[in-house]
Amino acid sequence: MLVMLDGRVCAPGEATVSVFDRGFLYGDSVFETLRTYGGVPFELDAHLKRLERSAGLVHIPLPLGPAALATEISAAVTAAGNAESYVRVMITRGQGAMGLDPALAERPLRVIIVQPLQPPPAEQYSQGIAAISYRTERVLDANGVQGAKIGNYLTSVLAMRQARLQGALEALILDAGGRVLEGASSNVFAVQGERLVTPPVEAGILPGITRGCLLELARQLGLVVELRLIPLGEAYAAGELFVTSSIRELLPVVRLDGQVIGTGAVGPVFRRLLAAFRAHVRRPP
Repeated sequence: MLVMLDGRVCAPGEATVSVFDRGFLYGDSVFETLRTYGGVPFELDAHLKRLERSAGLVHIPLPLGPAALATEISAAVTAAGNAESYVRVMITRGQGAMGLDPALAERPLRVIIVQPLQPPPAEQYSQGIAAISYRTERVLDANGVQGAKIGNYLTSVLAMRQARLQGALEALILDAGGRVLEGASSNVFAVQGERLVTPPVEAGILPGITRGCLLELARQLGLVVELRLIPLGEAYAAGELFVTSSIRELLPVVRLDGQVIGTGAVGPVFRRLLAAFRAHVRRPP
């Protein structure tokens, strides 16, 4: 494991942030999570573009331009020396006098954490996982910055707590109308015949990097892609259901709120898409 604070490499035990940092005090930060393939950060430019968008939505100035930040991330990955790495990049508004006024922050802080990648066990891909539905009002929906990846993840934390209490590994967030928006840390896809249905970015979901890659691959495979919200009843009745994220790639959901999805086994559309995605990420640059 390696930590880089404002460009300075630190051992994990020596990496400290002030208790007056607004990321700690108020969740006043943005972040990205990514992984490597062959030791190279996957879709780094896309992640940094999304980080820049998130920072703009909450008015945190990036301390480095995207090119310089990309160089710093790549250097951190190389210095860590892992076969494959999990990378978290965080920009906080910085520290300053106590108070909610953003102008109290002195300067943004950038943090890069690199650690060995620990993907889900193989049986989750071959046997599937259980998920629950979780109805809530997300923080982002209430403050008009939908789609930003901010440090305040309390809704997702509480959703995952509930999922674990019910023996599940993911929580699907519902809007006020009972429609599936996204997972606590993922995007959601339902398979209905030869159609692949997933909520649109306009619904305020996080525009996942893996989601974007998968939509293009699905079209290449001849699947009809439909961007719309998924009523919970349709999720229960789907032939297949799965979630996507940078670290987990694609994971099949075979039970939702205790109800069996499809046949209760991993479906053929998921298998085709997972194979296509893994071929895509491991292709020569």
